[in-house]
Amino acid sequence: MGVAIIEASMTKFGQRDAWICELLAEAGKECMADSSVDPDDVEHLYVSNMASGEFEGRTGVMNALAHDLGVMPAYSERVDQTSSSGGAGMYEAWQSVASGASDMTLLVGGEKMTHRTTPESTDVIASITHPVEYKHGLTLPSFAGLTARHYLERFDAPRESLARVAVKNHENGVDNPNAQFQKEITIETALESPVVADPLRLYDFCPITDGSAAMVFTTEERAAQLTDDYVVVSGIGGATDTHVVHERDDPTIMGGVVESSKRAYEMAGLGPDDLDVAELHDMFTILEFLQLEGIGVAEQGTAWELAMDGDTAKDGELPINTSGGLKSKGHPLGASGVAQGVEVFEQLVGEAGPRQVEADIGLACNVGGFGNCVITTIMEATQ
Repeated sequence: MGVAIIEASMTKFGQRDAWICELLAEAGKECMADSSVDPDDVEHLYVSNMASGEFEGRTGVMNALAHDLGVMPAYSERVDQTSSSGGAGMYEAWQSVASGASDMTLLVGGEKMTHRTTPESTDVIASITHPVEYKHGLTLPSFAGLTARHYLERFDAPRESLARVAVKNHENGVDNPNAQFQKEITIETALESPVVADPLRLYDFCPITDGSAAMVFTTEERAAQLTDDYVVVSGIGGATDTHVVHERDDPTIMGGVVESSKRAYEMAGLGPDDLDVAELHDMFTILEFLQLEGIGVAEQGTAWELAMDGDTAKDGELPINTSGGLKSKGHPLGASGVAQGVEVFEQLVGEAGPRQVEADIGLACNVGGFGNCVITTIMEATQ
C-alpha cells in the first residue's frame, strides 16, 4: 500500500521553557491543525523520544500526549532508538500505514535537554556506547575526533573542509526560522574555536537542544482526497552496525548508512544520482562526509572535495542540510530525525521559503550513536 505524508511541522528549536510533554503537544497540535485531521481520525500515535526518563524523570510520554491531543483511543507507542529515534519513528509510522494497520498515523518526536548541564547531557548521550568503551572514557565526541583525524590523514583532506561544512550549515540555518542558531560564521571562526576532540573544535559539534517535530502519515489514496500537497514515502530502510565501534573493519565506513540506504534505494527503484536534496545527521561535521559516502553520493575518501567545491551548498549540485542540519538547527535527540523529514517534506511541496531548492526527490538519513543504528528515508513529490 502506498504511504503518503500530508503535513509536517516543527517547533522552534533551542532553549525552551516548556517541558517534554508541552513540547510534544505543541508540534502535534500544529501538525493536526494544518492538516485538518480530526483527533478522532488518528488511529496510531508514535512518539519518538530517547531519554525523557533520564533527562526529566518523565515516562509514559505517549500516554500523556494521546490525552493532550485528544486522540484516544488511538494506539500509542514510544519509540526509542537513541539519537535515531526520530527516523525509527518514521519507519514505525510508515509501517503502520503500509501494513494496513492504520489509515491515519501521527508521529511526534521531541526531547527536553537544556535544563541539564553539558556534562550531564553528555553523560546521558554517552550511555549509547558499549560499557567497556564508556569505562575507558570514550564518548561520541571522542569517537568523532578519532575518526576525523584518521579520515583527514588517510585521504589527505584539508582541515578546512570540515570547517566548510559548519559554515554552510550555519548559512542555511539563517533562513530557517525554527533553527537554534540563525547566525553565519566564517572559516576562521570555525578553525580558531576551542578544541573539543582534536582535530574537531567547538563549531564542528551540534548544540544541546529542546524541541519537537511532527508528521501525519496516511494512505496515498486518502492523501489525494485530502490535499494536493503531499509526498510519497517511496523507500525506507533501517540497519544496525556493531555496538563496539573498534570492531568495524573500517572506521570511515558507516555500515548502517550503506545498508539502510541500499534498502531504501531498492524499494524506491532509485539511486544516488536521482536525489535532489538530502538531510544528513551532522551531529559532528565529519559525519556529513561519512554519510555522503555511505549513501553513495561520493566515493570513499572523496566527500570532502564536495564541500571544498561547493557542491553541497544550497545552490550546489546536491544541496545538503538546507535546514541548517543538526549543526545549526539543533539536535533535540528524539525530534531530529522527524525534523529531517519535515525539511524534506517542505522542500518537495515548495514550502521551504528562502531555503527552497528545486527538488522532486529527497533523502533523510538519521543516525543513532556513532552509526550503531540508521534509518534512511526517500520521499518523492507528487506534483
